[in-house]
Amino acid sequence: MMKILDFDCLTPEEFLNRDIRAEEDVSGAVDAVIRNVRNCGDAALRDYTRRFDGAELKDLRVSDEEFDAARRAVDPYFLETLEEAAEKIRGFHERQRHNGFVLTDCPGVVMGQRWTPIERVGVCVPRSPEAFPSTILMSVIPAKIAGVESIVLVTPPRPDGSVSPEALTAAELAGADTVFKLGGAQAVAALAYGTESVPRVDKIVGPGGVFVATAKRKVFGQVAIDMIAGPSEILVLADGKTNPKWAAADLLSQAEHDPLSSAVLVTDSWELAEAVQAEVEAQLKVLPRRGIAARSIEDNGKIIVAGSLDKAVEAVNRIAPEHLELCVDDPFLLLPRIKNAGSVFLGRSTPEALGDYFAGPNHTLPTSGTARFSSPLGVDDFMKRSSFLCYDQAALNACADRIADFARREGLEGHARSALSRRAP
Repeated sequence: MMKILDFDCLTPEEFLNRDIRAEEDVSGAVDAVIRNVRNCGDAALRDYTRRFDGAELKDLRVSDEEFDAARRAVDPYFLETLEEAAEKIRGFHERQRHNGFVLTDCPGVVMGQRWTPIERVGVCVPRSPEAFPSTILMSVIPAKIAGVESIVLVTPPRPDGSVSPEALTAAELAGADTVFKLGGAQAVAALAYGTESVPRVDKIVGPGGVFVATAKRKVFGQVAIDMIAGPSEILVLADGKTNPKWAAADLLSQAEHDPLSSAVLVTDSWELAEAVQAEVEAQLKVLPRRGIAARSIEDNGKIIVAGSLDKAVEAVNRIAPEHLELCVDDPFLLLPRIKNAGSVFLGRSTPEALGDYFAGPNHTLPTSGTARFSSPLGVDDFMKRSSFLCYDQAALNACADRIADFARREGLEGHARSALSRRAP
């Protein structure tokens, strides 16, 4: 049962009880996998796929014939849904494109900033029980918009060696260049270092369990990564007018992900708190993934009763949730006061599930309180920013002495001489 807690009596630990690192330590096992993939390449990948996925593979790469068969196998209604979702996601992320700039304010000086895409990106998509088409759309489409030349998608195969038609169709719609039947730490290692079949990439994005998260942490530096994602989270900020059935359903929508998921209700109404508590218990009884959701609710779920909406907003900013629902009369009035949240869902008719699948904003979001300093996945994650600078001889002459003086104050005579040597007599 969800605990009901009084805002004014909470300790810091009770506010932030998301101990996502309380998972098994897999560091040594991941080191061994990375080392084996680096040394043995495709042979190691086939061995891990046999052991962990139960699939015997000749070819790790999904063939053109498999893509064609997948398109034919997808239910026409769901194909329309995928196409509509892709269009919405594409439309939202197109607005994230950047323009560079050029400054010519000073005579003889040209400087500016330019954006260029990362050349090669790897996208990891877990299988639970099938590869997630939504994650494929959310990861590949922004990379394509950014102009990434090569997008390599990896996802574990089913025991028969296939990948779900829905996942392959999503990959094709989104614009993935290549799909490999790989998962776990071995997929991360293959993307980071390359094998005979799998090309090395420059950045790895995408969610996964503890093995994938640990592997991403270990290969960081060899490649870039998007984030170390923890279990899913939702915080519903609701006033007393909110339907408790809706609030309970939204809390359970995240609790069913994982026993480590976090579902939190913050409200100014004791009556709503008790109604939602009872409704969660009632809905759990008929939820197909009730075993997972019940553990999440018992271990990590809570209801915080604040004396006012002002205190409720304070709770939100302290928790910094991945998903935040504002179920109040005027959510746009509260929105400017929300400092820390991955994605915000405004109003009682905007469930978090809209963002997971269909609306357009990205569903790969900062977790575990990292919304205090990080952002949702987007076009920026697939681009690099660089500056450029050009001085003519007169402009350099005008400042060479100052450059040299600055350099010498830092003990760097070579820098000083580099500037002075170019100064015209």
